[in-house]
Amino acid sequence: MKILRTPDERFAHLADYPFTPNYTNITTDDGSELRIHHLDEGPADGPLVLCMHGQPVWSYLYRKVIPHLTAAGMRVIAPDLVGYGKSDKPAAREDYSYERQVQWMGAWLEANDFSGITFFGQDWGGLVGLRLVVNHAARFERVVISNTGLPYNPDVPQAVVTEVENFRANAPTPSLIEMQQALSSMDGGNPAKKFAYWQKWCWETEDLPIGFIMSMMLEPPGRALQAFKFLLNKVGVTSPLPTPLARAYDAPFPDPSYKMGPRAMPSQVPTLPTSPSLEAQRQAWAFFETFDKPFLCAFADNDPVTRGGEAEFREKVPGTRGLPHTTIKGGGHFVQENAPEQVAQVIIELIQST
Repeated sequence: MKILRTPDERFAHLADYPFTPNYTNITTDDGSELRIHHLDEGPADGPLVLCMHGQPVWSYLYRKVIPHLTAAGMRVIAPDLVGYGKSDKPAAREDYSYERQVQWMGAWLEANDFSGITFFGQDWGGLVGLRLVVNHAARFERVVISNTGLPYNPDVPQAVVTEVENFRANAPTPSLIEMQQALSSMDGGNPAKKFAYWQKWCWETEDLPIGFIMSMMLEPPGRALQAFKFLLNKVGVTSPLPTPLARAYDAPFPDPSYKMGPRAMPSQVPTLPTSPSLEAQRQAWAFFETFDKPFLCAFADNDPVTRGGEAEFREKVPGTRGLPHTTIKGGGHFVQENAPEQVAQVIIELIQST
């Protein structure tokens, strides 16, 4: 496995990221060595909170949440998934899968011997982290999830499977605008069809404009400047007129060869019964249907991708019963950016009350 490592200078002078890096080496199935980065902030003897990010971001996402947690006496661990942030980046899209991410992060967890964990996961951080809870149950005391899921879809009609697979294999690559329109209407019609636009756009866009899309989502400029930036992107400028936030989310990726993780991972979301992770997801749900440790949902009220996703957990997971499940007001998809105080307070109150 060919592995890339982002030069340290790419992370110099990032806004609001004064944290000390920590590194763990793990060995993959083919004998390759992967270096995984994590943050470790707060008192060493404080209640341990594991915060996991999703795609296409990295632990920079938690820079606003961490100070609230550490001020309440929590010890915060925030890793970068393999392929993201300061962690190593396998160089082929095909190197990445859901099961490999679970395996890699499980090896990282064991190597660091973390225990007594309160887990918080959003987006892919939930997909991977919830599987860590399954595979390393004794290490976890509580779970908090936001804007994420544990996809298991064995009963999607064959006509839908054929349509989605044909679209992903044969349709032209959607434009950025087409992809955004599909995601914004995720709660109407079949979500697998809509999500396929994100999967295909990420898989087939060689120089994924990560900083640009994060900036447009989190700090949209006025209409005129927004239109100008989209025009520049359309004619080939990957990160037009980047803000400090855009530079931070672009930092892990010196050139397109480093972006294989963010490009690959959406296609690994098991939205169809043909997913290679189908059986592992079935087993994970069987585990959570008997999970009676505290399990709190804190989804945003305005995320079109995951809105309503907490219902299945609240119905099936015994540990959700009797807890004050919270709606994050105005959190959008990335609640850590838009509502960091609300996110931190949910975690703090769960730990203090249980």
